Amino acid sequence: VARLQRALIWAAGCGGAIVMIEPSPYEIATLAGIIFFYATGLRLRPVFLPLLFLLVVMNFGYTICSAYLMDNSKIVNWIITSWYMAVTAIFFAAGLSDDPEARLDVLRRGLIVGAVIASLAGLIGYFRLLPGTFDLFTLYGRLKGTFKDPNVLGAFLILPALFALQGLVTQSFGKSVRSAIAFGIISLAILLAFSRASWGQLVFTSAFMLLLMCMTSESRQQRNRIMLTAVAAVAAMSVLIMVLLSFDSIDSLFKERASFNQSYDGGRFGRFGRHALGFEMALDLPMGIGPLQFTRFFPEDTHNSFLNAFMSGGWIAGVCFPALLFITVAMG
Repeated sequence: VARLQRALIWAAGCGGAIVMIEPSPYEIATLAGIIFFYATGLRLRPVFLPLLFLLVVMNFGYTICSAYLMDNSKIVNWIITSWYMAVTAIFFAAGLSDDPEARLDVLRRGLIVGAVIASLAGLIGYFRLLPGTFDLFTLYGRLKGTFKDPNVLGAFLILPALFALQGLVTQSFGKSVRSAIAFGIISLAILLAFSRASWGQLVFTSAFMLLLMCMTSESRQQRNRIMLTAVAAVAAMSVLIMVLLSFDSIDSLFKERASFNQSYDGGRFGRFGRHALGFEMALDLPMGIGPLQFTRFFPEDTHNSFLNAFMSGGWIAGVCFPALLFITVAMG
């Protein structure tokens, strides 16, 4: 039973990397995991009550504010998906609370394997290593792998990249070499996804994690290894970027994406202008406007999780979402 439980957790971690088909392997794996864990024993601890309460209230906000849109199948699917994701959050919290070291380890390995698969698929398509894969695994000249959008791929790859980097500085030589290869593949995919947010997240979270590891390490040798690895990683990434920028197509897109003055960012209805106007709308609309309705008022979606919570679920979801985030950080 324990082995099958761990296998399902691994499958959920790995399956999260393939979402260009629906239902995705992640949805199938988590559903099987929820059923099997419930049948074999899944304990809800008192510490999960804030998580459970906020997820339920937040999704009630989404549902209530979508009542007048339920004739739209896309809206219904959005609400069902949101409730299901809340259930999976509780499942992972409860599932990892028993035998946490072993279960977190298999989830970590599943995430890394999935990230490498998604990254390799994208790299094969981006560099046209197989016929017909460029259009399948790229979008607008950016690597998207087994995802529907390069930005979503980049966001997914951050956590497994951190796990691989952590393994690189803590594991034995043989395992650290495998972790280094995985980290290199994932980092290259993040770079070629040309997602500015993912670039920033990778740099910031990697530095922050290594800093925390240095501060909590009880061994001088371990601290020296962490610092040496950090310097080597920065040097390797710098060399890789210089090599990639020698290709004209990559260089032009890199300069375009690295700019903070994108055409769709500025102006009254640009990305940041929409944020300000959207939050002004939220003050006047306590029930929000419902999911997927922002484009009825503005040229593009919110591109902001906090604003999306206010717009999709009114003040109920708008308050619960940041509360969930900050309570999680505080407890962590």
